[in-house]
Amino acid sequence: MAEHARGPQILLIYICLCLLLLSSSVHLAMSRDLDDYGDFDASFADDSFSDEVAPADDYDNVDESFVDDSFSEEAAPARRLYDNSFNVLNSSSSSNRSGAAFCRLLSLQILDLSNNQLTGELPDCWWEMQALQFMDLSNNSFSGKIPEAPPTHNCSLESLHLAGNSFTGEFPTVVRGCQQLATVDIGNNRFHGDIPRWIGSDAPALKILRLSSNNFTGQIPLELSHLSQLQLLDLGHNGLTGLIPIELGNLESMKHPKINSSIGSLDGSTYQDRIDINWKGQELIFQRILELMTGIDLSGNSLSHCIPEELTNLQGLRFLNLSRNNMSCTIPQNIGSLKYLESLDLSWNELSGPIPPGMSSLQSLNTLNLSNNHLSGKIPTGNQLQTLIDPSIYGNNPDLCGPPLNISCQDPLRAFDVGNGRECQDPWLYYCVIAGIVFGFWLWYGMLFSIVKLRYSVFLFVDRMQYKIMQKVRPINHFLSKEKSDPSSVPMFSTSDTS
Repeated sequence: MAEHARGPQILLIYICLCLLLLSSSVHLAMSRDLDDYGDFDASFADDSFSDEVAPADDYDNVDESFVDDSFSEEAAPARRLYDNSFNVLNSSSSSNRSGAAFCRLLSLQILDLSNNQLTGELPDCWWEMQALQFMDLSNNSFSGKIPEAPPTHNCSLESLHLAGNSFTGEFPTVVRGCQQLATVDIGNNRFHGDIPRWIGSDAPALKILRLSSNNFTGQIPLELSHLSQLQLLDLGHNGLTGLIPIELGNLESMKHPKINSSIGSLDGSTYQDRIDINWKGQELIFQRILELMTGIDLSGNSLSHCIPEELTNLQGLRFLNLSRNNMSCTIPQNIGSLKYLESLDLSWNELSGPIPPGMSSLQSLNTLNLSNNHLSGKIPTGNQLQTLIDPSIYGNNPDLCGPPLNISCQDPLRAFDVGNGRECQDPWLYYCVIAGIVFGFWLWYGMLFSIVKLRYSVFLFVDRMQYKIMQKVRPINHFLSKEKSDPSSVPMFSTSDTS
């Protein structure tokens, strides 16, 4: 019995020894991996993986390490990752050498200082970090111009985030020639000038271009259509004018829905890219599913004329926002081909005419806004449109009728293209009617005098109709002539004697 009881005990001891050896090897492997990233701050090592955000008190002393300790001469060359995002870093205790300290991080691949309180300007030497692939300085208080780099600089950037600061100047030329650059997010700054045309050729790998909420002016460069991998284009809330280039309909990466992508991935690292997107009227941060998003946001500009029909070729779009512009003409008839479209905002424009019936074919649509235009006619029904019952999405279109509006389409003409007793707003209808009348008249005239049998038949028909009409009219003429010749048939009126 003792021998039988001793077997399970030996087995249990063996399992414990295996677990102990396994935990030691895992700890050793993690230590080696952490050594590859240098002696980064303890706040990143301990707290960045917790489920809850650590209180601000935990980072009271992070400024000193940020300026002095973390950039020691010994650690700088070997450092590959520096992540101090979402802390309370500020520049109150920073010395003049803090900016230049970054330039000594020659092996740095990932630099994330986002969501802090850092101020000042970028050092002129920051482009010397030739191994840098991910740089995120968003949501701070940086200012000034982005330092220019020499044309011969070796650029390894894949992702550049400068959004939410006070940077000024024109579009950063430092990204020119970055062949691997996939993300440029410089929204919510004070950049100005034209969007450069070279971006279509000198940054061929761009997948995300976010320039929203700046002071860019001029026209949208048609060279953007050369970015075959572009899947997110956000130029909203600037001062752009002119037309929407029809060439944008050639953006290959937006023609098909995204299944997988490599946005925000770096070989050997779990670092994930993130970006703010105006999604269905709300600013949301996309990170894990960023590679699945495709969309165009040109809202809040002064773009004019028609919405290009070519945009309906981008069948992989998830959202399209052209609101708050001066777009005129009608909604493209092929809008229903955007079968993956989930959000469509065309509000606050000068669009006219009926809502295309193909709108009901947008089976993925769950957010729609067509308010504040000059649309007319009956609102299409069926499929996904039946679920959009908020009347405000069609508001301030006086000539629209039908559910969900409380305006019935009683007059068939109104249900087509006329509302409130006013004539059709589309002048092309008049042109078509006039052209049809003129064409029909000359067609009949030409046939009548070119075909002999037809001409004889028509003349014979006219003669017969004249004969029949005269047969009906002759008795009436005879009766009238008889009444006129016979005075006895006329009533006699006499006056009374005065005597």
